[in-house]
Amino acid sequence: MRPFFKTWLTICLLMPLAAHATNREQRLPNVNGYTPKSHVSAPSSKNKQAVKRAPQLASKSNLVPPMASKESSNVLSRAVNVLGTPYRWGGSSPSKGFDCSGLVKYAFNDATFDLPRTSNAMASGHGEKVDRNDLKPGDLIFFNIKSRRVNHVAIYLGNDRFIHAPRRGKSVTIDTLKKPYWESHYVVAKRVLPKEKNTLQVVQR
Repeated sequence: MRPFFKTWLTICLLMPLAAHATNREQRLPNVNGYTPKSHVSAPSSKNKQAVKRAPQLASKSNLVPPMASKESSNVLSRAVNVLGTPYRWGGSSPSKGFDCSGLVKYAFNDATFDLPRTSNAMASGHGEKVDRNDLKPGDLIFFNIKSRRVNHVAIYLGNDRFIHAPRRGKSVTIDTLKKPYWESHYVVAKRVLPKEKNTLQVVQR
């Protein structure tokens, strides 16, 4: 009976140690920063944001009409890329926000000329007057809101759509001239971008 008792006592003492060692080995992957496969396959919050933003970026690029000239495409791209930026009076940058003329100044930043800071000054002394039926992407369209004089400006996108920074509480957005409100407040349109050079005619001459 004595040898059996020793064997039984030895097993009783070793079992807790064996269990402790086993549990320690099972915890090691977590201590070393191991992430279960189920967690790896699940997209992180950053990946989810990237997935959500991808369609928005694609839709923004589609807003620039293919018939636009190179210069007007650059202007429209800069404007479209700040869609959703909050309105801020006197603002002229994505970080600080935009008012209507600030958005126009920002979009035309790469142009070879410098536009005035206010919508009224832009309408008064710059560009060529354009008939509403002859509007092209990149033209400036002016409105009078709560005033007889021009006090709002937008950039024409094509198909009666325009992009602008409307007012306090709103963001840079796309609207349409077909709305009765904008039809009733429409004043004039100006083409401020230089005309494209027709290289074919130069060669023929």
